[in-house]
Amino acid sequence: MKILSKIYTGLIFVFLYAPIVVLIVFSFNESKSRSVWKGFSLRWYENLFRDHSILEALWTSIEVAVIAAVVSTVIGTAAAVGLKKMNKGLRSVMLTLNNIPMVNPDIVTGISMMLLFAAVFTATGLFRLGFGTLAAAHITFCIPYVILSVMPKLNQMNPSIYEAAQDLGCPPLKAFFKVVIPEIMPGIITGMMMAFTLSLDDFVISYFTSGSTAQTLPIVIYSMTKRRINPKINALSAIMFVIVLTLLVVINIRQIRENSKSRKKENG
Repeated sequence: MKILSKIYTGLIFVFLYAPIVVLIVFSFNESKSRSVWKGFSLRWYENLFRDHSILEALWTSIEVAVIAAVVSTVIGTAAAVGLKKMNKGLRSVMLTLNNIPMVNPDIVTGISMMLLFAAVFTATGLFRLGFGTLAAAHITFCIPYVILSVMPKLNQMNPSIYEAAQDLGCPPLKAFFKVVIPEIMPGIITGMMMAFTLSLDDFVISYFTSGSTAQTLPIVIYSMTKRRINPKINALSAIMFVIVLTLLVVINIRQIRENSKSRKKENG
């Protein structure tokens, strides 16, 4: 049974990752063919980095991802600290509400945000669909993930450390930045990296909230697929996959190291 379970698991991973492997391999194909290999070449990567529309979309995606990661990390960390200070019943309710956006379909979130921005623009003239609404939408859907990353570190932290710092004459705000923040920093960094990855990879919410003036990379890729598929998409998809995979590996390695450190502290 163990052999069968390993074979079954292996087949699942082959089914999941074989298309990606094929995509990466054919991004180095000399010809435009999507089925016939005609030699190794970097021509599609060269063409990719000469395409100004793709480079502009890439820069927009990076800008939005950085803004979303930084702002959502600040808001999410503050929210996690506030949740920690609530009583157990209220905290449970708030955490449940926090989990709803993560399980909510992206298309529902995207359409609801588009309608909200449109209503606000109609009433006040503010929030015309563009870069600002795109960044605001990304910040919104990234916050719950940051809270989810920071809360376990707050739960692991000994609250007596913060109280001891105040007893020794440290003001509350200074004690927070000198004691609490370093203790929960691994969770903050993990949340920030996760927010960056999610923002960089998002398509559905971006599609409904970007308007016509701010096009992210996934939206540009989608518009390219409406025409005859250019091998530049293979090269671009391969680069995005490697970037996201690298970030996820870094996040998981950090998480494993922090878990091992926590076990050592508990055992020691």
